[in-house]
This record gives sequence, structure tokens and C-alpha cells, in this order.
Amino acid sequence: MKTLGNAGVKSIHVGATHGVLCGPAVERLTNSALASVVVTDTVYLPPDKQRNKIHTLSVAPLFAEAIRRIHTGESVGALFD
Repeated sequence: MKTLGNAGVKSIHVGATHGVLCGPAVERLTNSALASVVVTDTVYLPPDKQRNKIHTLSVAPLFAEAIRRIHTGESVGALFD
């Protein structure tokens, strides 16, 4: 983050698909200069690990639509066009 700050970056936002926040990860992220951390709900984030800076994005609607398309024979790949 020091390098980004030296390059003039005003805020840093991080995203992760599977938010496996183990050990000191939650405290390190909370105490860091990061503006926000966004993880998907593919891995359960228990209440004791939820913080104002850590946001969970649900992928359930995307998975539901993919399952519907598979069931009806429609293109799943078109979801990502």
C-alpha cells in the first residue's frame, strides 16, 4: 500500500471471491489503510468477523440464474457477455 500511496492513489478497495479470513486477517484488514474489502458469500463469514470495512456480496442471484438456464437449455455463457 505504501507503493500505491507514493503513486498518488487516494483509496484502495480490495475484492476476493472466497473470503476465507483466518487467523489475524480480519484485524489486519480492519486496521489497514484499505478503504474497503468486498468478498462473496461463497464462504460463510460469521458475525464475529464482520466489520464496517468488510462487505459481503451475494452471488446467489447469479447462481440461481445459471441453474435456471441449465434447466431450460439456455446459454450460461451469455451471463458473462
